[in-house]
Amino acid sequence: MFYCRRGNVPPKRHTQFRQPDGSLYAEELVSSRGFSGIYSNLYHVYPPTRVKQVGKPQPFGSRIRADYPLLQTHLKTAGEGLTGSDYLQGRRMLMKNADVGIGICNLPAGNSMSYFYKNAEADEVIYIHDGNGHLLSQFGVLDVRKGDYVVIPRTTIYKFEFDSSVEMVRLLVVESASPIETPNRYRNELGQLLEHSPFSERDIRPPHELLTVTDKGDYLVKIKKSDYLHQYHYEHSPMDLVGWDGYLYPFAFSIYDFEPITGRIHQPPPVHQTFQSSGFVICSFVPRLFDYHPLAIPAPYNHSNIDSDEVLFYAEGDFMSRKGIDRGSFTLHPGGLPHGPHPGTVEKSIGKKETHEYAVMVDTFRPLSLTEEGMAYIDENYPMSWTE
Repeated sequence: MFYCRRGNVPPKRHTQFRQPDGSLYAEELVSSRGFSGIYSNLYHVYPPTRVKQVGKPQPFGSRIRADYPLLQTHLKTAGEGLTGSDYLQGRRMLMKNADVGIGICNLPAGNSMSYFYKNAEADEVIYIHDGNGHLLSQFGVLDVRKGDYVVIPRTTIYKFEFDSSVEMVRLLVVESASPIETPNRYRNELGQLLEHSPFSERDIRPPHELLTVTDKGDYLVKIKKSDYLHQYHYEHSPMDLVGWDGYLYPFAFSIYDFEPITGRIHQPPPVHQTFQSSGFVICSFVPRLFDYHPLAIPAPYNHSNIDSDEVLFYAEGDFMSRKGIDRGSFTLHPGGLPHGPHPGTVEKSIGKKETHEYAVMVDTFRPLSLTEEGMAYIDENYPMSWTE
């Protein structure tokens, strides 16, 4: 990430910074990896430690389906309607391991949260499949729209407000046990994205407007920790900042701003990498010119994942190597089994000049397990779909 500043901050960190009435603003350091990762300094009107009431914790987690066999898997979530009327209650986490959880959340148009939310144990990537609106957090207002990856560092207190421009808000939800970062190989030793990176800092959108809310009342913050939602009530808004600066903050990056890397022959999936974490990567498949070797085969070759499970979320377009896959479907191709194009799609791809598909891929380095919620979407015929 890069340095960002909003509002007013003192010339030096950890020094006196006084309010108009002479009292001190409350400084808060939000840091990652102890004190060794990226961080930001926040300046509050009210101390962020001042709690009014703590309610009863509520269970909030997905159970693993332990007896699911080793299978190529298609989750038929394409036709799924509303998963709930509330941002948290509507989450359906479909698969997970110790590093990552992956799911969906389909909400009514115009949905707005009546509370704030803090994930205290995971960074989040929310892919906006359908919808437009705003992310409101301590760091300010961030406009979000269809096609955005919204990256939210853990402990960020936030709420979404969606408008009524679509019939239904559709979200892909990824929870990460370790920080979400841009790929190492696309950054120089000082962290700047390199010339050959498929996107640059100009494409990354931090919060653009700081809101300072000083009204008192009852402000509920639901905090996720250890499969529970902890109910914290404050008499002041968490959006009481007069300023902040640093490298840690939520941001948006649009899949439509990802510039594909192509070649004379088929390029491997790492050229599509968009984000990294310690246990998985996220890749973006976008419209691009196909391979231009005279004997090129645009369809991907059969391959075996030795070290990873591969999840594809099919966002838009015609998916040339798959049959029976619709917008909003998931496929899970686990390590230990080869997978590749469906019958007939290889020959059909020869001579094609370009693709117009969009997909989000999550490659994990440890096996994924389906959850009990995920079992409701199983396509029983998919494991045999390579038989002609």
